[in-house]
Amino acid sequence: MQKDTVKIFDTTLRDGEQVPGCKLETKQKLVIAERLDYLGVDIIEAGFPISSPGDFNSVVEISKIVKNASVCGLTRAVKKDIEVAAESLKNAIKPRIHTGIGTSDSHIKHKFNSNRKDILERAIAAVKYAKKFVDDIEFYAEDAGRTDNDFLALVCEKVIDAGATVLNIPDTTGYCLPSEYGKKIKYLINNVPNIDKAIISCHCHNDLGLATANSIEGVINGARQVECTMNGIGERAGNTSLEEVVMVLRQHNELNLDTNINSKLLYDTSQMVSELMGMIVQPNKAIVGSNAFAHSSGIHQDGVIKNRETYEIINPHDVGVNESAIVLTARSGRAALAFRAKNIGYDLTKIQLDKVYNEFLKFADIKKEVTDNDLPHIIKLSNI
Repeated sequence: MQKDTVKIFDTTLRDGEQVPGCKLETKQKLVIAERLDYLGVDIIEAGFPISSPGDFNSVVEISKIVKNASVCGLTRAVKKDIEVAAESLKNAIKPRIHTGIGTSDSHIKHKFNSNRKDILERAIAAVKYAKKFVDDIEFYAEDAGRTDNDFLALVCEKVIDAGATVLNIPDTTGYCLPSEYGKKIKYLINNVPNIDKAIISCHCHNDLGLATANSIEGVINGARQVECTMNGIGERAGNTSLEEVVMVLRQHNELNLDTNINSKLLYDTSQMVSELMGMIVQPNKAIVGSNAFAHSSGIHQDGVIKNRETYEIINPHDVGVNESAIVLTARSGRAALAFRAKNIGYDLTKIQLDKVYNEFLKFADIKKEVTDNDLPHIIKLSNI
């Protein structure tokens, strides 16, 4: 059975760049944009054009070099924003304007000092105006996670009528539980009469560590686009992690969902983004962290040496990592020591291994990690 495609909307260069200290120059953005296009991303959100001359120029230049993905510019539901975004996207092969407004009662009252009727009218007007410039219009209902479902469904219906092709349902504050977010997407599928004319998109934040879980629950319930960033970078605790979404869908065949991403480029792309943005990837980060395929526990090491799948559900080659790492520490067992020794030319017998292992433990108690350079010295001390 052919799998449904979930489109990947990458916002590393917009939402991801909102992290303090991560400001990129245009030439750096071009390097990342070109890699994202090569990676297989479907939509690249290149920036917020009206926010600064630098952002405008970045969107212009990215639009010139991207060959396959749609290039998207963010706006508020403001005419000038939309005009500037349209101007910045003139060179894009597949331009998209991403416009919208807050729809939760909290945003309506405290951010806009307005009411639902006025917000609905502004949403419709923004989409209609954007439609004059490009065909592909994505509408975001900011703080949709805390928006009343009936009102959210009404907004979705009316903006689709106005020309929206994609509906972004953001959990802006990262508040929703996966079950809540999934039910919200399902509610829209079942209660927006013209929903077949648009794609629902998940844009989840990681304030409670649930961004990926919420996005996956969203696509299980009918969304067909996920908005994410490399390494999960982004405002506050970050956004949905692109590499996590891709590999969750790829590992769970029962979902019958997949993306267009070339997963073998994930690790290399992660490293590139980390270096250019100056954001270190935490070692225990899923998929692309330095410890994602590293094993130091003796029990785990023995299992992986015998059969990698004992403790690894992903083949490291599938995400661009050369091999699993057997890390020698005081927690390592004889199997790991013999494995690493053999890799550098020492094929130890069982009796020899017992002697070397005793010496190894003394060394490992002093040094946090034992390297290949340490092993000849340890073997020599063992007098085998």
